[in-house]
Amino acid sequence: MPDLLCMGEPMLEFNQQAPGPDGRVLYLEGHGGDTSNAAIAAARSGASAGYITAVGADAAGDSFLALWAREGVDSATVLRRPGAQTGIYFVTHDAGGHHFAFYRTGSAAALYRPQDVPEEAIRAARMLHVSGISQAISDSACDAVFHAIHLAREAGVRVSYDTNLRLRLWPAARAAAVMHAAIGMADVALPSLDDATALTGLTDPDAVADFYLRLCPLVLLKCGAAGCLVATRAGRTRIAGHRVTAVDATGAGDTFAGAFLARTLAGDDPITAATYANAAAALSTTGYGAVAPIPRAAAVRAFLEQA
Repeated sequence: MPDLLCMGEPMLEFNQQAPGPDGRVLYLEGHGGDTSNAAIAAARSGASAGYITAVGADAAGDSFLALWAREGVDSATVLRRPGAQTGIYFVTHDAGGHHFAFYRTGSAAALYRPQDVPEEAIRAARMLHVSGISQAISDSACDAVFHAIHLAREAGVRVSYDTNLRLRLWPAARAAAVMHAAIGMADVALPSLDDATALTGLTDPDAVADFYLRLCPLVLLKCGAAGCLVATRAGRTRIAGHRVTAVDATGAGDTFAGAFLARTLAGDDPITAATYANAAAALSTTGYGAVAPIPRAAAVRAFLEQA
C-alpha cells in the first residue's frame, strides 16, 4: 500500500497558450486538481503515493487513470462513477497572473461520500494529504474528508492539510471554520500567505505562523516568489525564493506540498524538506500546465547545487 495517500478532485485542464501568428488562442490539454498534482509531485520525488477520489466513466476519467499509471501513483482507491462526469477547468493568463474557470458541479468527485472512504488503505498509510478544495466541492465530500482524517488519527497516520482557498466554492467564513477545524486535527499545515490573509485577516507572515501554530505543530507558510516560512512551536526559519523565468504558476503550491511530503517520508527534517520543496515549486513555474512542469528529483537536486 502507498505511504502517502492524497484525497480530492482531479480535473482535466485546458491551459491558455500564447496567440499564434493568426491571432487564434489555443489551449493545451493537461491534468490538474490540487491533491492529484501533489501526489504526482511526491511520486516524481521518489515517494510511494496513491490517490483517493471518484472519476466519471468517461474519457477524462480514462485519461486520469492512464496518467496515474504512467506516474506511478496507485489508483486502487479511485472509484469510477457512471452517470457523473470528471470535472474540467480552464486557465487564462494576463498581466495580473493566472485565472481559473471551473466546471465541476455534479462531478464524480463532488458526489464522494463518507461511506466511499477506503478505510483500510488509510490505516495502512503513513501520511494522508487533503486540502480545502477537497472539502469545498460538496457537503458530502467535506464530510468524507473529515471521516478520512479521523481514521488517520485513530491509526496514528499523519495528516497534511493545504488550504488552497477557492472563494468561488464557498464563503470565506465557512471556509475558515471548516479549514481551521481540519487543520486543528493535522500534523502539517500548508497555507499560502494569500489564503491565510483571506482566512484570518492577518498579513504579517509571523503573525500568520503564530495563528496556525495554535492549531497545528508544523506550519509551512508558502509565500510565492518570496519563498516560504517553516514554523514550529520551537522556532522558525525563512527559506528564500529562487529566481526563475516563470511562465505559469499553476500547481506550484501543489508541487511544494508533494515534494515536501516526499522528503518528509524519506526522513528529512522540516527545513531540509522545505528547502527541497521550495526549489521544486520554483522549477514547476517554468512551464505551462499543472503536471507537465513538475520536476523530478534529479532536476531539483541539480538546481539546488547550482543555486
